[in-house]
Amino acid sequence: MSNVTHDVIGVGAAIVDIIARVDDAVLDEQGLSKGAMTLVDEAGSAAIYDALGETTERSGGSGANTIAALGALGRSTAFIGKRRDDEFGDIFAHDIRATGTAFDVPAATTGEATARCLVMVTPDAERTMATYLGVSGDLGPDDINADAVSGAGILYLEGYLWDKPDAKDAFRRASEIAHGAGRKVALSLSDAFCVDRHRESFREIVAGEIDILFANESELLSLYETEDFDAAIEAVAKEVAIAAVTRGPDGAVIVSGDERIAVPAQPVAALVDTTGAGDLFAAGFLNGIATGQPLATCGAMGCAAANVVIQILGARCTDALKAKFAIEDWG
Repeated sequence: MSNVTHDVIGVGAAIVDIIARVDDAVLDEQGLSKGAMTLVDEAGSAAIYDALGETTERSGGSGANTIAALGALGRSTAFIGKRRDDEFGDIFAHDIRATGTAFDVPAATTGEATARCLVMVTPDAERTMATYLGVSGDLGPDDINADAVSGAGILYLEGYLWDKPDAKDAFRRASEIAHGAGRKVALSLSDAFCVDRHRESFREIVAGEIDILFANESELLSLYETEDFDAAIEAVAKEVAIAAVTRGPDGAVIVSGDERIAVPAQPVAALVDTTGAGDLFAAGFLNGIATGQPLATCGAMGCAAANVVIQILGARCTDALKAKFAIEDWG
């Protein structure tokens, strides 16, 4: 592809993750749905934080995790997300730039604080999130760098930001620019509860603007309001060029036209934390797309990347990811 300045550019929430191990009782006490992402305000975030024990702070954000992993795999990457001129904003900027990713959005000097996500990991390794979107949710069309988007081979959009009207407009603006430049647009549905909240508008953008869709099984079933996986697969095949659907321990299914490719999950020595599994699958898959691999190999790369992250705490695994991909035989 000509005049490509970056392989992939992401648009998403600039978030710092605060990770804690908890028992299910903590989720019940805080009224949180296990395995889901719940939006909270700053006061709600503080209240939940006070109920946690020891915590670990790491840069996160679903789309940013994907972009950071792609950078670790050697792809040329850029990210667009909104942060404040505060401590968490500085942490986020430092960490994503450390992956080699271009992050040129100036810090906001007014508005809410930098976003943070309380990630609670239960003994079964399931992750439950309470997210304060802060200033990240104020991302709007004016924050979209047209030159950066038009110069990237793939635009990757994070579904979590769909909760904010300005961010929806930013997504549409970025998609319009990307397609105008002949680029591909990818979207992660992010969370089944997010799909439940915005099903109609998600259906609209998926059918009208998305070339590559990432979803897990529950998100896809929610999108098409069915409990029949095969029916959901048939529906998505009519609306996007490529769909990559993850199924946890059952691997993934890659859909393109009449093609259906089942990709097995890799064996897991120790399941530690499922945070970032979908983010890293998307990174591995897009790594394959960006390097011209067949869809089966893209799927295998996605499952390999997800395999790495579920065996550590948190969603950033640069060194382990590089080591994994260095020894894999993609055949």
